[in-house]
Amino acid sequence: MKRMNYRILGKTGLKVSQLGFGAMRLPMRKSGEREIVDRDLAVPMIHAAFDAGVNYIDTAVGYCHEDSQRAVGDALKGRRDGIIVSTKNPYFGPDEKEWRKHLENSLERLQISSIDIYNHHGIRWQTYTDEIQPRLGKWMIRARDEGLIKHICVSFHDNNDALRKVVDTGYPEVITLQYNLLDRQLEDGIAYAHSKGIGIVVMGPVGGGRLADETDAVRSMVPGITRIPELALRFVLSNPGVSIALSGMSGMQQVLENIKTATDDTSLSAMDKDLLEAHMNRLKAFADLYCTGCGYCKPCPKNVDIPAIFDAFNQGRTYGYWDRARQLYEWYGYDKSKSTADACVECGTCEAKCPQNIPIIKQLKEAHAALKKS
Repeated sequence: MKRMNYRILGKTGLKVSQLGFGAMRLPMRKSGEREIVDRDLAVPMIHAAFDAGVNYIDTAVGYCHEDSQRAVGDALKGRRDGIIVSTKNPYFGPDEKEWRKHLENSLERLQISSIDIYNHHGIRWQTYTDEIQPRLGKWMIRARDEGLIKHICVSFHDNNDALRKVVDTGYPEVITLQYNLLDRQLEDGIAYAHSKGIGIVVMGPVGGGRLADETDAVRSMVPGITRIPELALRFVLSNPGVSIALSGMSGMQQVLENIKTATDDTSLSAMDKDLLEAHMNRLKAFADLYCTGCGYCKPCPKNVDIPAIFDAFNQGRTYGYWDRARQLYEWYGYDKSKSTADACVECGTCEAKCPQNIPIIKQLKEAHAALKKS
């Protein structure tokens, strides 16, 4: 039986499995009027991962209708030794008692006495300067000094410049961020963080589910790897700056497939990387013929977010992810502050400002026809 591969989580010194269990998409079931995690399915999944050598599990207050932490706590009973538990505090307000209440609730739900990796949930650079540096950071340090948490960390949603600034503060020991085949914008920041001894945990290695679908556009990019989720996971783990690829698993089959990938030699050869790079660059160049997302066309007098609509459209026509593209467009339609593409009145204001001379009016019509659900 092949063994799990392990890496060191930055200057925490923790030896972590390169595959982490993300407890965000656990299987659910109805319980009266609400949905809860299906323990009969979820707990065996988590135990199967533990048995295969996965020793890192990540959850948060709001995951799975606020039941993820409790389900993880149930799975940890009798299995706590050697398991590194990560969770997050979503509070950024002025009341330390409220922040502390989130911490105490998490400890109770997880049924543990100390949290290994404790994150400020979803920060930007402005969050750090306005909330963490003057106030929340002191509460974190106090909790660590009391032994309630072990390592101060953040989950991050910003750009490379902001990532470098957060690293340079010396405050977090671990940063959880998004990185995958379709979203490589933080690649430079990951390398910088790694050079400074920061552990990097990647969320969304399969692109939030987009790379779970098989499409002709991205199938067989690398010889010998025929399944896109496997390629996506291997791509993330081939980055030497990444400590953990955190996969949100919702079924036992996903658990077994991810374990198989993480216990094989997951590195991509130099030739594999060159092939992958060339293919993804061709796809991106194809997408950029349509729209680069520069935003010069905005604002639209009818509140049509043209770059966002074209981004969804490109996911379909460039990468073949039509189901995902149509779902994004459907969600977009629920935002009352914006309008879908059919709100265009053909005023031409956007076309006059487009540096690529894209026939925006025509393509908005094409996007709406392709993305609307019948």
